[in-house]
Amino acid sequence: MDSIDLKKEDCDNEEISLTQSCYEWLHTLIISVTLVVLVLTFFFRLVDVDGKSMMDTLHDKDRVIVTNFCYTPDNGDIVVISQGQHLQKPIIKRVIATEGQSLNIDFSTGEVSVNGVVIDEPYIKDPTKKQGDAEIPKVIPKGMVFVMGDNRDHSTDSRFSEVGLIPVYNIIGQARLIISPFDRIRIL
Repeated sequence: MDSIDLKKEDCDNEEISLTQSCYEWLHTLIISVTLVVLVLTFFFRLVDVDGKSMMDTLHDKDRVIVTNFCYTPDNGDIVVISQGQHLQKPIIKRVIATEGQSLNIDFSTGEVSVNGVVIDEPYIKDPTKKQGDAEIPKVIPKGMVFVMGDNRDHSTDSRFSEVGLIPVYNIIGQARLIISPFDRIRIL
């Protein structure tokens, strides 16, 4: 009779152990999913490049990691914007000037000046000679940024009314790293 009681006790212990193991796995899974959601919400996102406005820096179909934790836009940053004034999809552009900075674009020479200094733009494909239909303010208003694509002749950006000046709260984050295609992996 003792051996039957021991076998029954062993089965009960195995059942408890299996149940406890399932709860531990479920607990680990819930914590993992929660951490992934928090990281993707507060630290970085993956964004696909659509179009040629940022060539040669970014190409169509590149995939980039965008960070947004405690981010404040700065001149030269490549940013993902939730939408322009009239666009319905996110766009990727470079910050040229931020609030309080004076901006001047000489479309005859292609030079862009911020606070009276011509900025060095080794990343642009062609000089800035294409003028848009938007009025470019002499000083960027509070809470706004002026953005342009690196491929200036093929970029709809703050020079055009359909994008215009970008409110800082519409900036999703800064593009930091190209992660695909694999032959283009690099830090931005």
